[in-house]
Amino acid sequence: MGNQVDKLTRLSYAEVPTSEPNCLDPDDGARIGVSYIFSADDDQDDRDEPDLPAPDRSAVDHEEKPFDPQDEPECVIYYRDECVYERRARAATLSPESLLAKSRPGDLLEFVATGQYPHWAVYVGDFQVVHLHRAEVRNNFLTDVSQGRRGRIVNDLYRYHRALPPEVVVRNALDQVGSADRDLLWRNSECFAAWCRFGRREFKIGGEIRIGKQPYKLKLVFSEKKSHVLEFQCLEDVVLEKRRNDQIGRRAVMQELDNHLSSTQEIQEARFGN
Repeated sequence: MGNQVDKLTRLSYAEVPTSEPNCLDPDDGARIGVSYIFSADDDQDDRDEPDLPAPDRSAVDHEEKPFDPQDEPECVIYYRDECVYERRARAATLSPESLLAKSRPGDLLEFVATGQYPHWAVYVGDFQVVHLHRAEVRNNFLTDVSQGRRGRIVNDLYRYHRALPPEVVVRNALDQVGSADRDLLWRNSECFAAWCRFGRREFKIGGEIRIGKQPYKLKLVFSEKKSHVLEFQCLEDVVLEKRRNDQIGRRAVMQELDNHLSSTQEIQEARFGN
């Protein structure tokens, strides 16, 4: 850990052989790796909850806890010395109706609300999106999926990946509609939507081999002078932790970090004395 991202190699992220030559990623055999989850995010909105009628809590939460952009964590993801993902500024959000007017086929959409995991979807046209929800890939109307949450277009967050043509993104999404339970290759809605747009197997469950090294870094940015870096073995794990931070909010993340550092200091003082 530390406040600087070490430049470990000159290898470009684009040179890592993690996708097929045509950027489409078929299910071509066993995936190597183990599931090592750093956070509670199996995307409760997408996978963990049983397929029951939506709880009343959702509508109430959106009214009582409107999205607070000031509490949104800022972060950067690095693969070695390459920036893979960056969310610095707190991007504006739109009502579902305004978002629908701006969306184009192939766009990635993110719906946000305080205290909830962000929900990602792929806009496929005709007022509809494809998304991973409660252990199933579904095709629904955008306004229904929003459930009253505000949203935004997030095509540029995964900045280092080259997007596939819009028609391929839409086809990737629609081809997966109906996939459910053990047939799913993604752990949450964000990984599914990002895979549709970029075709990279890093977003799939077990898409990267964990060999002990930790080439990924999640840099949490609190101010110009204050930041913290966490290390991970694969992009899947980074996304899980990033989404957990989104769910609890910036203030809670800072409090967790302060508590951890204080506890670590107390342990060191007890072990080595004053």
